[in-house]
Amino acid sequence: MIFKIPNIKTINFFSKKNKVSSEAIQRLDLLLLTIETIDLNGIQSIYALSNKLRLNDHLPNKVTIWKLRNNNPMRKSFINNKIKLEEFNALTKITVEMSKYLYPYIREILQSREVFEDNPLIWNDYKNRFMDLINERFNINSMKVKKLLDPSVNDEILIKCLLTLALCVTNMGSQNLKTSLLDF
Repeated sequence: MIFKIPNIKTINFFSKKNKVSSEAIQRLDLLLLTIETIDLNGIQSIYALSNKLRLNDHLPNKVTIWKLRNNNPMRKSFINNKIKLEEFNALTKITVEMSKYLYPYIREILQSREVFEDNPLIWNDYKNRFMDLINERFNINSMKVKKLLDPSVNDEILIKCLLTLALCVTNMGSQNLKTSLLDF
């Protein structure tokens, strides 16, 4: 499926065999990493939510979730297994539901960034944890990962991730997320 965004560019989101593009996987994995940054038991919460949402057919265990996320070329343990559309949709649904649960924290982090001079603690804790997770899980020799780690641009990326998650809390959360993954 090819989406055209007027006056911007054409983005190939899904391949011909219902596989998801690596760019969409990268973006979704960054959002899931943002969720893990906020929720210290993130992977356990993601797995518990997958059971609650009855996504066991596509996400039967934590290892499966880990393997799907390792389709992100920025990861140290990158494997190119091509995520199926159903698996991508399951991860998207989990991201949306986790965003709803974490929305008060997302708002607080964004607000702390706006009034950074008054209270830098919350933003700095969030940013440091995110950077620690990037260093731990991603290939730091990759140019894309170096950009994530670059202090001159990573605030913008972090804010964009948080705002994307904040948009997911609406009734059209899944649709909003899929749209944002196109033009992240």
